[in-house]
Amino acid sequence: MQTYTQTQISAWLRGLMRIALADGDYSETERQLFAEFASSHHSQTEIDPAQPISPAELAIALGDDPKVRQDFLRTAVMMAMADGNYSAAEDVVIQEFCTALQQEVKPMTELKLKLGDSGEHHPDLLTPIKEWLDHLEIKDDRLAKFICKVIPAQCPFERDVMLFGRKIAHIPAMCKINPLFDQLMGLRFRSLNYLAEKGVDVTSYCQ
Repeated sequence: MQTYTQTQISAWLRGLMRIALADGDYSETERQLFAEFASSHHSQTEIDPAQPISPAELAIALGDDPKVRQDFLRTAVMMAMADGNYSAAEDVVIQEFCTALQQEVKPMTELKLKLGDSGEHHPDLLTPIKEWLDHLEIKDDRLAKFICKVIPAQCPFERDVMLFGRKIAHIPAMCKINPLFDQLMGLRFRSLNYLAEKGVDVTSYCQ
């Protein structure tokens, strides 16, 4: 059930915490999420917000496999976009990780160029990001549980989708209109399905 080493998972979660801290708004929900995984699911994993992981440390810990590195970046972007606001501060951290990992998030690079143009922006701009996120392979129970916690089972509240301070879409109360709904719910479903096939009781993740 556990494909990644403890060192990889520890670095992975520390990297995601750095994303969570990047915008200066480390919410109580995020605190509880990381605290739960540090104490319950990953007893050997230290996740200390006072000691954020450096890009170089992350690269060493994750190893040289490009697929592992890309999957980490997929979860990093997902973490940054979870609240509907992908900020410039979060992007700086993700780009630092990209440099250290010798990887590029091409859909995000293309999106930045398109957002640089004036005029009204359409949710279809997110299509490349959606397709890229769809390639995240679930093959570790710890990562699957984390995803099930990060992505809520119920519809989010009405809000705007912001990228680099620009509003590109509005999410009404009807969550199926959320431009990332299919990708996020699909990722959550794949994680739940993976856990269920491994014999894990997923009841608590379905509430």
